[in-house]
Amino acid sequence: MDLDILADSLRRVTVQVARGNVVGAGVVWAPEWVVTNAHVIRHRSVEIGLADGRRAEGLVVAEDREADLALLRVPHLGIPGAVAAEPGRVRVGSLIVAIGHPFGIRGALTRGIVHALGPVTPGGRSWIQGDLKLGPGNSGGPLADAQGHLLGLNAMVAGGLALAIPLGEVSRFVDAAGVCPA
Repeated sequence: MDLDILADSLRRVTVQVARGNVVGAGVVWAPEWVVTNAHVIRHRSVEIGLADGRRAEGLVVAEDREADLALLRVPHLGIPGAVAAEPGRVRVGSLIVAIGHPFGIRGALTRGIVHALGPVTPGGRSWIQGDLKLGPGNSGGPLADAQGHLLGLNAMVAGGLALAIPLGEVSRFVDAAGVCPA
């Protein structure tokens, strides 16, 4: 897939999550549901900015600060959810892309490869580690493969590597919330 087509496809399922001057990203999980990082959420309601310029209010319905995940309900969103990658699809060396709003630049694309899979420190949580550039505003946005399939949620940068929460962990969180259809 051409990068411009890939970027347009991912922008449609990537929202801007804002409250005051705190801006992050989120991924449309299902037609009325957005998943993002908990560290992006500072209030029970946030403003959601869509790629088509519409604005909506999102309400936090589930949050896990330790897992750094939050689920938002956004009534009348009207956007199909992101397409999930097949389990086991992400591998070291796979081409990956991320969309977000780094430093307020809406819908910016970055690309790289999977550097490693697993914990950054012994006994730590598992991450998708990539050599792509993320900045403030990428948090909560999609990490996707070259076909635009969701692999995980971008969360932070450590040691020069972008770290994303794997899709399996995000799915378990959403399922445990019990409020969002898959």
